[in-house]
Amino acid sequence: MVSFVILLAVLGLIGLISFAKVNAFLAFLTVALCVGLALGLAPKLLLAAVAQGLGDTLGSVTSIIVLGAMLGKLVADSGAAQQITTVLTGSMGPKFIPWALMIAGLLIGIPLFYNVGFILIIPLVFSVAYRHQLPAVYVGLPMLASLSVLHGFLPPHPAPTALVGQFHASLGRTFGYGLLVAVPAIIVAGPLYARTLRGIASVPLAGFITEPLPSQALPGRLNSFVSSLLPVLILSGALGLQAVLPGTSPLAPALALLAEPLVALLLSVAIATYTLGVARGRTMPAVMDAYQAAVKDVAPILLIIGGAGVLKQVLVASGASQEIGASLQGIGLPPLVLGWLLAALIRVCLGSATIAGLTAAGIMLPTLSHSHVNPNLLVLAIGAGSLAFSHLNDAGFWLFKEYFNLSISDTLRSWTAMETIVSVVGLAGVLVLNWLLPF
Repeated sequence: MVSFVILLAVLGLIGLISFAKVNAFLAFLTVALCVGLALGLAPKLLLAAVAQGLGDTLGSVTSIIVLGAMLGKLVADSGAAQQITTVLTGSMGPKFIPWALMIAGLLIGIPLFYNVGFILIIPLVFSVAYRHQLPAVYVGLPMLASLSVLHGFLPPHPAPTALVGQFHASLGRTFGYGLLVAVPAIIVAGPLYARTLRGIASVPLAGFITEPLPSQALPGRLNSFVSSLLPVLILSGALGLQAVLPGTSPLAPALALLAEPLVALLLSVAIATYTLGVARGRTMPAVMDAYQAAVKDVAPILLIIGGAGVLKQVLVASGASQEIGASLQGIGLPPLVLGWLLAALIRVCLGSATIAGLTAAGIMLPTLSHSHVNPNLLVLAIGAGSLAFSHLNDAGFWLFKEYFNLSISDTLRSWTAMETIVSVVGLAGVLVLNWLLPF
């Protein structure tokens, strides 16, 4: 009975979002209420589960996602991302341009959310391709592979951050393991796979080509790199010192504070406000306006995360989560593979990587109490699955197709294949880490 209700819930989400075009938050909320009633939850308990699911989920991720969006917006608006790309492509030479853009995507993709990063780097890709007379898809795919993988795998991006909270994983360890998994996936799907796509002709539409900022308007090189990577530098520095200093050290309380992602991001935003904003002639109101725009950009994503949290909590409150966990154990697939497969199937049906990851997480949550799966690796496995086989129902598919002015078949051959490669290689990396690491 419970499995049938869950199946109907997933089908209901697919129908509401894909076919009825209902807002994802409303779809999650509607399905969660229907599931609660179908599983026999009393109205009072059902509404309490809705409030708890919404509050607990958003309470654990909102500040991190919002601060990450603010930093990414400032990195984009200030020209720091453009400076990073210019430095890397100039230093590595024409022969290694795809590799340079891949590295640039890795660096600027940490603070930048995917949609913002895509719009930002497309003019840079077209500019580099035109300057060196190289195919645009061959040049751009490695950079977009970086942005996509970081969006699916690593905090502070929305879905991985939400999954860390749901699974009570460590944000720092998930980030570290995520980098180990992400880099091989990006290399295979980016520079290596892009070699097979040099024959794809892409003539971008004139309306999508904008002039990059003039070099004199860009922040300095050191400023650009350090300001963009501040959260990583602060977190890794604090965690590294914690590992070598005794717990009784006078620095222990300060390091414990700096090792918290919220504190690291808040400090990064405060420093970047000066280094990329005020120090470069921008007024404080102008910087705050940019931050306000960043909050507007992530508000719909936060609502989707909250809606997914409601559905998860309804399953917990009804007792269905325990039955789900037991039934999933009976399938015989390892939890990491099962989490990847669920996310991949939902991604194919719904198109959205964020919704796929969050929905799969709600279904997989009970397995944590029935198995010894590493929660950090489960976050990454589901993140990898959520990127699989992007096709015609995914907004990212059409964004890539229209900006590069490609046919459907060429978009499937380039974009869809790249997303599927990073998904499969990502799962392989997670399984290797699971074999090498202690729980």
